[in-house]
Amino acid sequence: MYAVIKTGGKQYRVQAGDLLVVEKLDGEPGAQVAFQDVLLIGEGADITLGAPLVEGATVSATLVETRKADKIKVFKKIRRQGYRRTQGHRQAETVLRVTGIAGAGKQESWDGVVDLTPFSVLKARAQNLARSQEAAEAKWAERAARKSAQKSA
Repeated sequence: MYAVIKTGGKQYRVQAGDLLVVEKLDGEPGAQVAFQDVLLIGEGADITLGAPLVEGATVSATLVETRKADKIKVFKKIRRQGYRRTQGHRQAETVLRVTGIAGAGKQESWDGVVDLTPFSVLKARAQNLARSQEAAEAKWAERAARKSAQKSA
């Protein structure tokens, strides 16, 4: 079973268990997110199309992490005028794990466990960089402690 949802001005085709990267959403890692803007629900040849939304349909997900995307460079130049400008940009994005789809008389859920390990730690593990991995884990633990201290204050 799959669904097409709309968030952040874009449309995404999702299934239960998918890992999804969308525009930044508010919330802490582990928070539950529900999408009400479901445009289509399908299972094989059976498709329920909304007009514009499917009535009563929801897609639930768990927020894994909020991070910055890879840097892009913006370069402007006007030839023979000595005009050159370089600027960089990193877009904020949220990583979600889709845990369930419900609507149109159907329901599907994902039974797996959501891993909240941040991308920076996974990247360090993949490169087998023990020192970078320890630094990334320490940074992540420090950030989590700081956020919990701010919540309690």
